[in-house]
Amino acid sequence: MNDRAVSVLENYEIEVLRTWKGRGAMLCESDKGLLILKEYTGPKDKIIFQDALLKSISKQGFPSVESILRTKEEELIVYDQDRTPYILKTYFEGRECNVRDTRECVQAVKTLARLHKASFLETDMFPGAAWKSEFRIDKEYEKHNRELKKVRKFLKEKSQKTNFEIFLLKHYDYFLDLALRASEEVGQYLREDGAGNRKNAGIICHGDYQYHNILVTKGNGEERDGTGMAVINFEKCVRDNPVRDLYLFMRKLLEKGNWPIDLGNLLLEAYCKEREMTGEDYMQLYYRFRYPEKFWKIVNFYYNSGKAWIPGRNLEKLERLLEQETEKTRFLENYKSTNGWFSFSAH
Repeated sequence: MNDRAVSVLENYEIEVLRTWKGRGAMLCESDKGLLILKEYTGPKDKIIFQDALLKSISKQGFPSVESILRTKEEELIVYDQDRTPYILKTYFEGRECNVRDTRECVQAVKTLARLHKASFLETDMFPGAAWKSEFRIDKEYEKHNRELKKVRKFLKEKSQKTNFEIFLLKHYDYFLDLALRASEEVGQYLREDGAGNRKNAGIICHGDYQYHNILVTKGNGEERDGTGMAVINFEKCVRDNPVRDLYLFMRKLLEKGNWPIDLGNLLLEAYCKEREMTGEDYMQLYYRFRYPEKFWKIVNFYYNSGKAWIPGRNLEKLERLLEQETEKTRFLENYKSTNGWFSFSAH
């Protein structure tokens, strides 16, 4: 963010009181409250959809969500003299959600459930936009599996291997087998179900529901102590089963704690108190947990980065992943037994 970006603010009907740099953005105190100016890297039609979604969420009773300001010419995107695109959004005074505070994590999944109840949008309002078509988890996993097979072939054919590559190849087939079986089973379920339970049709996921996009604020009275939570950064919003967001938030917490069953049950119960989950929700969440996404990410990072020097952190992540497999398996077995698995697995 450079000084040229400040001149971008002249395109808006606001009075700027002061500005300061934030994380990859510029914060602005104005007569319309706290604002944030960020570079925008997505397509133009996506920001139109995002704007409609945010307005709809607010109208449906979820006020603690950002909004995008329009310029004097009613544009959502503005450009500086170098044709760099920016968007200006409202912001909230607060701090990021503390993932080490169980109470705040519980509040975060409750907030997510409330958000999902308000995140319904008739996507037919935006015909022809390929990015807004419904996400299919089985298709995504099939793509990941093709990539995993490609890298395994590359590793086997490589003559000289580093210690990381030797260790990776040693455990490769175990994780690839997990990936293939999870992908096949969830695909079979969705095909039998006719692409899934349509109760969730129209719900738009945040797409990046992580602690840095959840701000703990004061004064909105959602909790007894007067704190609440605001949700920001909807640039990755996507039409998908709402457990996409729940999975992302839970997986990161569970990995940090070595897959604690009690915490998983607590978070899931908190979400369900605010929004009832369907059989498909439970099924998809199970397979999202079961698919070895962390392994795919390690492999993907390795293959798409320079292989002349492999960071030691890669080996540490892989070792950590292996260490957690037993506890993760225990977590999945408990999930199956406590969430009515057999009542909807034999579809």
